[in-house]
Amino acid sequence: MSQAQNRRFVLASRPQGAPTPENFRLETAEIPQPGAGEVLLKTIYLSLDPYMRGRMSDAESYADPVAIDEVMVGGTVSKVVESNLEGFAAGDWVLSFTGWQDYGISDGEGLLNLGQSPTMPSYALGIMGMPGFTAYMGLLDIGAPKAGETVVVAAATGPVGATVGQIAKLKGCKVIGIAGGDEKCSYAKEVLGFDACIDHKADDFAAQLNAACDNGIDVYFENVGGKVFDAVMPLLNTSARVPVCGLISQYNATSLPEGPDRMSMLMGMLLVKRIKMQGFIIFDDYADRYPEFAQDMTTWLTEGKIKYKEHLIEGFENTPEAFIGLLEGKNFGKLVIKVNDD
Repeated sequence: MSQAQNRRFVLASRPQGAPTPENFRLETAEIPQPGAGEVLLKTIYLSLDPYMRGRMSDAESYADPVAIDEVMVGGTVSKVVESNLEGFAAGDWVLSFTGWQDYGISDGEGLLNLGQSPTMPSYALGIMGMPGFTAYMGLLDIGAPKAGETVVVAAATGPVGATVGQIAKLKGCKVIGIAGGDEKCSYAKEVLGFDACIDHKADDFAAQLNAACDNGIDVYFENVGGKVFDAVMPLLNTSARVPVCGLISQYNATSLPEGPDRMSMLMGMLLVKRIKMQGFIIFDDYADRYPEFAQDMTTWLTEGKIKYKEHLIEGFENTPEAFIGLLEGKNFGKLVIKVNDD
C-alpha cells in the first residue's frame, strides 16, 4: 500500500439475512489531514463485534445505522501520526472509534490515551475495553451474583462470556457455560475454571443443561437468545436476574422464529417468579463507572485471576470474511484484526 492512500471498507449494500462479502466494498482514498483541535490516527488493531451487524441494518435501534457508501464502524487501537489536539502527541497509542480504515481523524471525543508504550495495546479492545466492561457491569450491577448461586452464560469462550464466568467464579458462584463444540467447552472448564460447559450443538442440549443446573439458575447472562434461552427459561429460579447485552442468534434473522408464541409464558414467569430481565448499552449506561472496572480488571489480570484469549487475524483485507465468520461462531476468543504494523 502506498502511504499516500487510505484503505477503507464501506457498506456497499444492506444484507438480507447473513452478511456476504458483496455487502462490503474496499476503497482507497487520500489520507485525511487533521485540522485545528484534531489528530490523525493510524489504525493498528480493529475490533470486530456482533453489534456491527445491527448497524448494517436501517431498522430503528439504539444507534444510527451505517449509511450506504460510508465507512463501517468499529473500535480501534491506533497511533497518533499528527496532533493538533492538546493532550495527544505523535506516537501516543489511543483507543478510538475510527472504523474499518487505515487512517482516521478525531476531535478527541471518546478518545482514550493509552500512552507511548502500553504493554498489550490490543487488550483495550477486549478484556480492558467494551467486552470486558460489558461483562463486569452486566454481571455485577444487574446480575448481582451471590456466593453459592448458579450463574449461566452462553458464548462462554467469547470475550464477554468468558469474562462473565470468571468474575462469577471470583464471587463464589457455580458457573455453567454454554459454547459450540468440544474444544470450546474444554477450554471453558480447563482454562477458565467453569464448573461445567454444555455444547449447544448437542441433540440433548436442554437435558444436559437441566442436569448441570441441579439447583436451577439464579443469573443468566443473555447474549445469544434463540434455542439457548428456550432451554434456560424453565430453569430460572424465583428472583433470578437476566442481564441482556445481545442476541447474536437473531442478528441475521429476517422474520420471527417459527413455532408457538412463548411470549405469554415468558411474561407469566417474569411475574410469578419475580424475575428481573434488563437490557443495557454499556457506554450509554455505565460510562462513568469505567475507572472502577479498569482498577478491578487490572488487578485481576496482574494477579492471574482472569484469563483472556485473543483471536488475532493478520491483514486488513481479511476483515469482511472474519466478520462473517464471527456471526457464525467461527472465532475462538476476542476477534481482532491487525490492520498495520506499529
